[in-house]
Amino acid sequence: MANEVQTPQQEGMTGMMRGIINDIGDLIRHEIKFARTEMKADLRKTRDAATVLALGVGTALLGAILLALMLVHLLHDVSLPAGGTQPGLPMWGCYGIVSAVFLVIGSAVAYMGCSMFKSFNPMPDKTAQTVKENVQWIANSK
Repeated sequence: MANEVQTPQQEGMTGMMRGIINDIGDLIRHEIKFARTEMKADLRKTRDAATVLALGVGTALLGAILLALMLVHLLHDVSLPAGGTQPGLPMWGCYGIVSAVFLVIGSAVAYMGCSMFKSFNPMPDKTAQTVKENVQWIANSK
């Protein structure tokens, strides 16, 4: 049995199967390379957007702190009666009112931000679709 000779037809089928398997391997390697490239591009865009967002948030936070302090003192001054002997709103009450307004607005913005992140898909969509098509093609070709 060890000295059986393969016929040209068997060698052709073996070579063809080997070629198909090699082509599938090449296809998978190319898809992985494409997925990496696509993910790097998405990560680069995300990093750039996060950097700009962080700078904007930092600047806005400083402005919000200064605005809140100004609103507290404005509310306190407006609540003082003109020439009356009764004091207006206490300073702690003014801080509480302004803080509550900022808390409501901040919660609404945070909710919108969470909704935006839920809609973001970090996976490489194009590559995933191509891989699905390749798997279907391979399954149907058998």
